[in-house]
Amino acid sequence: MVEIGETGTDSFDSRLRREAMAWLTVRTNDGQDWLTREDIQDFALDGDSRRLQATQTGIWKPRDLSAALSIQTVYRAPGKERPYNDNVGPDGLLRYAWRGDDPEHPDNRALRSAMEQKLPLIWFFGVGMGPAVFQPVFPVYLLWEEPELKQFVIDPNVGRGLVSEGSPLEEPLRRYLMVETKRRLHQPVFRSTVLRAYRSRCAVCSLAHKELLDAAHIVPDSSELGIASVVNGMALCKIHHAAFDAHILGIRPDFVVEVREDILAEIDGPMLKHGIQARHGQRLMELPQNRREYPRRQLLESAYESFRSA
Repeated sequence: MVEIGETGTDSFDSRLRREAMAWLTVRTNDGQDWLTREDIQDFALDGDSRRLQATQTGIWKPRDLSAALSIQTVYRAPGKERPYNDNVGPDGLLRYAWRGDDPEHPDNRALRSAMEQKLPLIWFFGVGMGPAVFQPVFPVYLLWEEPELKQFVIDPNVGRGLVSEGSPLEEPLRRYLMVETKRRLHQPVFRSTVLRAYRSRCAVCSLAHKELLDAAHIVPDSSELGIASVVNGMALCKIHHAAFDAHILGIRPDFVVEVREDILAEIDGPMLKHGIQARHGQRLMELPQNRREYPRRQLLESAYESFRSA
């Protein structure tokens, strides 16, 4: 089987995967944007519409392929559980659950075939509902299966060739895998989840240019409280993100912006006056429509305490 990037005789399977991932790269602005189910249905190969994603299940295998093409993880609003679990194991590697309990279910066989053939998969990660929107992550690979736990070990093209089943992981390698997995999977998913919740507007000033927005952590993800969830995030323009991280401005638990006293006393150009100082004492201009996605009070309190003590 020819994999993406290899030379040699091409096949329909490898061409479909390659063309689908190239198309997704363009449609997502190189991973910066999310897609609705309807967007994903626009893909075509040789003039024929080709489905890339399952609708009712998590695993999609086209009839004319021998292995799965994609997997998906549905969006989970804060406080709600997904219908199936995709977890991180003690070794820092990701897991993707079987469908059901039967190892010979066609969907599980389709994943096993992709694993055995070392085929790249697309992972559609849900980042919101109403309508359902997804962050595509690709390529991802299945490294091995853990049948006793009814799951596969999944890798966002980080650990292939570095880890193998049953081999102990040294701590430096484990840290590397966790850092790279966060960069390739969790960061784009977190960004899309947060920006979608805030309708691609800065929470402080309502700037609506997505290319000028960041998904800012309220509490750093290196902190014990720094969970990778929309409730620990805010959409902030790059100026207000930098000001928040530098404790130039803080956000009270009641969603009111405060600017540090020494900054309020400065006299500088219009950016400081209108972009920073004028926001002092003002309520956030944007919050999620879904109150479940509001910043968690405990996290805001922790960040505000750091701001006050700076």
